[in-house]
Amino acid sequence: MSASPIRRLLVLSSRVGTLDTRSVFGKARLCRAHAERCLHGTATRRTDGVFRGLADQRLPMPWIEAWRLQQEEKSVGTGTAEATTQERDISPKRMSDSYHRLVLPLGRDPWLSDTYINASGHIRLGTIFMDLDALSGIIVYKHTGPGVTTVTAALDRITIDHPLTEICDLEYSGQVTYASGRSSVEITCKVARARGEGEPSKPEDVLLTCTFTMVALDPNTKKPVNIPPLICSNPDEEKIFKAGEAKALAKKRTLKTSLLETEPNDPESALIHKIWLRQVAYHDPNNQLRQPANVISMSKTQLSTASIMQPQYRNRHQTMIFGGFHLKQTFELAFCCAASFAHARPTFISADPCTFRNPVPVGSVLYLTATVVYTDPPLLDEEGSEPQQRDSKNPVTRLHVRVDSKVRDVEHGIAKPTGQFNYTFSVPKSVKVLPHTYQEYMMYIDARRRVQLGDSQDRQDHSVSDMQRQRSAEHVNLTE
Repeated sequence: MSASPIRRLLVLSSRVGTLDTRSVFGKARLCRAHAERCLHGTATRRTDGVFRGLADQRLPMPWIEAWRLQQEEKSVGTGTAEATTQERDISPKRMSDSYHRLVLPLGRDPWLSDTYINASGHIRLGTIFMDLDALSGIIVYKHTGPGVTTVTAALDRITIDHPLTEICDLEYSGQVTYASGRSSVEITCKVARARGEGEPSKPEDVLLTCTFTMVALDPNTKKPVNIPPLICSNPDEEKIFKAGEAKALAKKRTLKTSLLETEPNDPESALIHKIWLRQVAYHDPNNQLRQPANVISMSKTQLSTASIMQPQYRNRHQTMIFGGFHLKQTFELAFCCAASFAHARPTFISADPCTFRNPVPVGSVLYLTATVVYTDPPLLDEEGSEPQQRDSKNPVTRLHVRVDSKVRDVEHGIAKPTGQFNYTFSVPKSVKVLPHTYQEYMMYIDARRRVQLGDSQDRQDHSVSDMQRQRSAEHVNLTE
């Protein structure tokens, strides 16, 4: 082991005469045993919570230097390759060229529990999501090479494949799975239970799989640039590539049918009217029907935060906030919102596709608002009847939480939306949400569509069975 921790302590003892020598070497022994816990004047690892194996190259310069360059109106990047235009190699690459794997020693290193284990003793998925975004950043530069700036543009649906029943080492892995040669690239990441050296992994080891979409930009103009296309080496890779191509086309079709482009269809409009009539009946003095205690107005479910974006959360390009940190913040607020609404501990089911619309600058104020926008069973179905719990003695309700994100500068100038994030949890209670305004009805219908689409995908993939959902409720509690 390097003697640098001992030298630091000896320097400290020379400066502070009252420091006992036995204390110095006692601390040195402690540093040998737990190097990660040493207190130094200068941190040996610059990290915002991302696993050190993913963060070593993320902050190549101290913030004070980046700030000085920013004040001088110079381009701030990971190096001269990004700050100047150069000839780039965009020849085709294989999937294996971008493959990256590392092990998170969660089962072997107890100190990692400070970051990855919550108060109930289970995995903090928000921190896992942050790590996966960092992993995708490593993978994308293996594919694009230097000379470009890459940003996280979107995240596809995430579900728990096989919930963990014990704390163990986790394997992070991923590679580029779709790239047409234009500016965007799809990266598929996987989290699995880590097996011993030489021991093959099994399908039941996989905790979750997710897909990030990254976009390559010119470092100076910030406009999209072409990147190397992907070539397939075998039939399995061709199948993966075609699946990525199909997802890209499906995203475009989904945008055309969103509620921002078209009005609700006839069954949805009829459902809105039925819910409105029920709302009117609750307040009609001539009607005996009254709003049940477990039916809560959507406006009363909101939970909001405002936080200034500090430099330690910046990405490799120095002036913007790391997308994984943004994702983690929205997830944890969604969890708190679901818990506040149901007065019960939520269990994560899925995260729906989301898009990062605008970057979040260092020093800006990030505003997040979480709202419970849909519950299943819902208040009413399309026929106007009230759906019942499958087991009235052990009720389970799915909550769909929407988190709207926007950013302002400190002077509170014009707000820019940075994305909409949608999470689904389950709670062991019977609770329902009731929209009132037209905007709330649109949020309700949008969430209803997302839940139905997610259920359809689950049935097609056979990836989330009823048994797995039950195991998820029993074993995977998430972060506060």
